[in-house]
Amino acid sequence: MTPAATAHPSTFGHLPDGTPVREVTLRSAAGATATIMEWGAVVRDMTVPVKGKPQRVVLGFAALDDYLKHSPHFGAIAGRFANRIEGGRFMLDGKAHQLKLNQAGKHSLHGGGDGFGKRPWTILHHDAASVTLALVSPDGDHGYPGTLTVTCRYTLAEPATLRTELTATTDAATIVNLCQHSYFNLDGSPDVLAHELEVRANLITPVDEDLIPSGEVASVAGTPFDFRKSRPLRHDNADGSRHWYDHNFILRRDRREPSVMAGLEVALAATLRSPLNGLSMQVWTSEPALQVYDGFKTQTPVPGLGGSPYGSSSGLCLEPQHVPDSPNLPHFPTTVLRPGEVYRQVTEYRFG
Repeated sequence: MTPAATAHPSTFGHLPDGTPVREVTLRSAAGATATIMEWGAVVRDMTVPVKGKPQRVVLGFAALDDYLKHSPHFGAIAGRFANRIEGGRFMLDGKAHQLKLNQAGKHSLHGGGDGFGKRPWTILHHDAASVTLALVSPDGDHGYPGTLTVTCRYTLAEPATLRTELTATTDAATIVNLCQHSYFNLDGSPDVLAHELEVRANLITPVDEDLIPSGEVASVAGTPFDFRKSRPLRHDNADGSRHWYDHNFILRRDRREPSVMAGLEVALAATLRSPLNGLSMQVWTSEPALQVYDGFKTQTPVPGLGGSPYGSSSGLCLEPQHVPDSPNLPHFPTTVLRPGEVYRQVTEYRFG
């Protein structure tokens, strides 16, 4: 059995200036599907077969206008620098750079408000099981130096693996930190707090009230961040309040495999499982860290896929990336990209 013949891109909607936004649906022989659109290089929908029936596993919207007005990066590629940069400032080769501030007017988040996840990409190529999109970010874009050329290739591999391959090149020294930002829900429940999560990390990067890292690392042992063994996402504090998560874990990378990109290895970062239907998802990545966000701020005023609005913790983000604010924390792996170099990332979401 082989996937269906390549479908032509269809128009999902139009931007206010009339620009069409196209999408394609990838299909596997096993019955998985993934719908990818040009706006934000977004994974708009994905289903995998569970006991012979399709199970939706991501949050999304049925109309482009809802993405423009209400999406908290549902399914998008976040960049030029995913996560936070304190004060939107960093030094590179002795020169100070100031980025656009979009987090309470204090910090830069996911590229500065109109980052890569909130602008149109262009489909370059597609077939039954893959699609490649591209974006050019000009020199000075939101304060970032260098013209950055980015590609994103999604592949729906058998039987039900969504692979994301990200590459970037620049004509001047810059910083790059991209991540795939889907919100996952494996069983369609109103929230994912009963989902069981394992994260292969012994350490987190502690943060302040603005979620800016201090530069230190801390052990997860004996804390609400200890997911070294699979357990429900929900954790109640001693006062009965619920502990929420929007934190960066330093991955052990102790279980590795060669990746589709020569010279890179992917390591098992996390495993998510629904006890309701038994569906699980493993996250394998070439990245050194993983942001775990339980979606506690999610509250959409319009219906999502399936017809109901999304409430708090309706989906879980597992975002492979570099450490937040790492351009200002030189003891963490570098995010500097220079001319002649190629930024490369591979992340796989394996369902089974």
